[in-house]
Amino acid sequence: MRIRVRSMDKEGVVTAIKNFILPELKEIKDNQAKMSIRLDAVEKRLSDINGHLVDQSRRIDETNNRIDEVRTELTGKIDEVRTELTGKIDEVRTELTGKIDEVRTELTGRIDVTNNRIDQLTFQVGKIAQEMERIKREESVTSDILTRLRALEQKTATL
Repeated sequence: MRIRVRSMDKEGVVTAIKNFILPELKEIKDNQAKMSIRLDAVEKRLSDINGHLVDQSRRIDETNNRIDEVRTELTGKIDEVRTELTGKIDEVRTELTGKIDEVRTELTGRIDVTNNRIDQLTFQVGKIAQEMERIKREESVTSDILTRLRALEQKTATL
């Protein structure tokens, strides 16, 4: 559409501009109002999200503080238990070392007594072996005497 300006006057130009530009400006103004509403909604949503993030950050900080408190408390309790157990282990170690030393001393004494008894037994066995040898020699002499006596008895009996 072409406008002929030659024959138109000033009012005609203004009317033509109003007919073409004003509807466009109204549409732009309506679009701006819609965009402003949408922008307000987006800003409200961002504000809500920001508030939620601040709340979550606060909660995380509270949780971290609580974790630190619990960690400190547990570390203290663990150290107490470790100290107590170390003390008890040392007590048991000392007690067992004492008992082991007592048993070692007792066993050493028993071994010494047993060794003395074995030495005495060995000595007695040696004496018995010597006595048996002596008896065997005497038995052999006695047997020889008996044999000679029998021979003499036989000779005397035949006389």
